[in-house]
Amino acid sequence: MDLHHHGDAEVAPGLVDLAVNVRRQPMPSWLAGPIAATLADLAAYPDARRATAAVARRHGRNPDEVLLTAGAAQAFVLIARAIGARRPTVVHPQFTEPEAALRNAGHDVARVLLREEDGFRLDPAAVPDDADLVFVGNPTNPTSVLHPAGAVARLARPGRVLVVDEAFSDTTWRAGVDGEPESLAGRTDLPGLIVLRSLTKTWGLAGLRIGYALAGPGLIRELAAAQPLWAVSTPALAAAEACASPVAVAAEREIAAALAAERAHLVAGLRGVPDVTVAGDPASAFVALRVAGAGQVRLELRKLGYAVRRGDTFPGLGADWLRIAVRDTATSDAFLATLTDVLKERQ
Repeated sequence: MDLHHHGDAEVAPGLVDLAVNVRRQPMPSWLAGPIAATLADLAAYPDARRATAAVARRHGRNPDEVLLTAGAAQAFVLIARAIGARRPTVVHPQFTEPEAALRNAGHDVARVLLREEDGFRLDPAAVPDDADLVFVGNPTNPTSVLHPAGAVARLARPGRVLVVDEAFSDTTWRAGVDGEPESLAGRTDLPGLIVLRSLTKTWGLAGLRIGYALAGPGLIRELAAAQPLWAVSTPALAAAEACASPVAVAAEREIAAALAAERAHLVAGLRGVPDVTVAGDPASAFVALRVAGAGQVRLELRKLGYAVRRGDTFPGLGADWLRIAVRDTATSDAFLATLTDVLKERQ
């Protein structure tokens, strides 16, 4: 199983990109301006203090509980190298880089596989008691399932480091909820909790590489000791500071609300396509679906102009799974029509 396969490998010129979960919209001036301003002073080494303080304020935490990283992916590597776990465990299906980082660091990794018949929902009791380093995504990539914060929190205990990958938390929305539903980013009472965040998805910053870890000061010091000097560039630090502002957070909530409507439209359409099953109750910027012969379906869609993410590289899924990014309703409607035609041709 290729744990390093990602959606960007599916994309090619001329294809409609439904394989990558990064929002592609013009960068707002409050973000583009600060990034561009840094280009005049790149001779100076990066200074992370202002951006760290801004991220801490956003989540109601102290600066010594924040570590800025070159994307959330760097945090996976830091954790794998810095945390001396005896039985690291990854809850699947989820983003594969945490397991890849653990294996590359020499760990023997255990897997907990969530079940389709349970809607891919987290069962805390399925995680072994002796697991001393646990990775779980929330919302989970690729299933788009958002686990209740209480269920995730039940995984925390003394003697265990619990890593919650919230890279897509800013894409979640629920009517009547002020903020991100089910996020643990502000929790400081859970032992061994590390929450990982990314600014890649909503703000289209995959090429800039910026994310951060939230944890108690002791864990942050351990991760920082494993991090290279000046790991986060000055433009990325400017982006982190801008995206932590009240203006950014308010805009993020508006985008998440619009995304919820676009996702509901896509899911309703997929559920109307014969022989297609949607995974769980999708809550993020993508949807996983099961269809017989998904590998061939993916190739046929590619011939007709659509790049979608194969699902067989995710532990716990298999050859009959695909992942589809949520786009605007017009794009979704065109894709649904094409998918329907592809499946009819196979009958």
